[in-house]
Amino acid sequence: MHGVRGLLVAGTTSDAGKSVVTTGICRWLAREGVRVAPFKAQNMSNNSAVTRDGAEIGRAQWVQAVAAQAEPEAAMNPVLLKPGSDLRSHVVVMGRPYGELDATTFGSARTALADAAYAALADLAERYDVVVCEGAGSPAEINLREHDFVNMGLARQAGLPVVLVGDIDRGGVFAAFHGTVALLDAADQALVAGFVVNKFRGDAGLLSPGLRMIARTTGRPVLGVLPWLPGMWLDAEDALDVVGRGHAIPVAAGDDMLRIAVVRFPRISNFTDVDALAVEPGVEVRFTASPAEVAGADLAVLPGTRATVADLEWLRSRGLADAIVARAAAGRPTLGICGGYQMLAREIIDEVESGAGTLSGLGLLPARARFVAEKVLGRPVGEAYGVQVRTAYAIHHGRVTVDAGAQAFLDGCRAGAVWGTSWHGVLEEDGLRRAFLREVASLAGADGFVVAPDTRFAAVREERIERLADAIVRHLDTDALRRLVQGGAPGGLPFVPPGAPT
Repeated sequence: MHGVRGLLVAGTTSDAGKSVVTTGICRWLAREGVRVAPFKAQNMSNNSAVTRDGAEIGRAQWVQAVAAQAEPEAAMNPVLLKPGSDLRSHVVVMGRPYGELDATTFGSARTALADAAYAALADLAERYDVVVCEGAGSPAEINLREHDFVNMGLARQAGLPVVLVGDIDRGGVFAAFHGTVALLDAADQALVAGFVVNKFRGDAGLLSPGLRMIARTTGRPVLGVLPWLPGMWLDAEDALDVVGRGHAIPVAAGDDMLRIAVVRFPRISNFTDVDALAVEPGVEVRFTASPAEVAGADLAVLPGTRATVADLEWLRSRGLADAIVARAAAGRPTLGICGGYQMLAREIIDEVESGAGTLSGLGLLPARARFVAEKVLGRPVGEAYGVQVRTAYAIHHGRVTVDAGAQAFLDGCRAGAVWGTSWHGVLEEDGLRRAFLREVASLAGADGFVVAPDTRFAAVREERIERLADAIVRHLDTDALRRLVQGGAPGGLPFVPPGAPT
């Protein structure tokens, strides 16, 4: 498969900025008239999306496809690992469930997973001019190198030049650049063609001595310094992103703010569902594990989770379940999405995901959840508040049965100020979101809150992608990037000792 026209964007760490740099490069190339596709051989993330044909892929690759102006498809993320615990993951291959793997069985499955990834990349390379690949974690994870097909293993297989991204906001970026290269063997080092400094705040001129020194000591140029871009969060794949996922609050249209508390489950999934709330003027979204914050918010959100039963027990152990039940008794709004919806039911029957059998839910909705082996994947449509919803997608093993006569809400139900749905993405539907927030404000007593009439979430996402592309053009050496895409890594790059340990 050597000779793929493309680039691998690797990182010195997780959350260094690989996803956003890949997204920006995809849009920059699409602007230039290049038929470009994103690719991530293996993604470990509980944030996923469903393509038009019903395949499940990482949420980051979905938004990268949007940036590339390409239709999202399974080949763009052929292997997706969805952790259910520290030792076990649900595996999705080419958009479909593959099985469960743990630390003892993962190694034996690597060959099959790698073959699927390589075949997907070859397929994309035949249909697109350029494939921009995103690595995972760090290429210097030397304990994983032997079976790697995501970072340098992929680069070697496809002959891809590698650009290494480092997050200077964390500190130690020059040591991370040098150390990453110096832990690779000679053949891997020969493909690392340059560095990108990400998230710099201040005068970039202050970096000049360091940029010159790292270029001199490694023989590889710094291709640019991307500035800190406030408000630039996009559909994330890393749970790390939740830690600092605060949102700048647009200026309120009315006199009151609306405070939204999103429960930060240990195994939280698809937390991007609430991003659409955070773009609304006067809405503050906070991820929290504090019962007091959940109790005091105008709206509490129970998001998705990869382990409903385990996270429900965590909810109870932290006092959060009591806070949510008290909210319902007081008529204060609560929304459950997917796993969060299942928790709100009277009863949960799970012989599949946790093997816990039958247990009580929070009892706030007239429904029963039962887990089955077959996963639901789809792009459903429905209606709520008189608005046709076309932004929804479904990813779940739990089937929720609603009592006859219950008040419907999309595919789920409602009881008083408690709503539940299995569908993700519904809050991206602008008309539904506005109507929902108006009712939340009324129930919460936030009479001075006014919903802005013109916020369009898709337009906000598009504006952010355009800003990323602008930053790529303004701050990176795009001529050098073009040469790498067209001709691969330059010959004669020096070896940086000591190299990979033997």
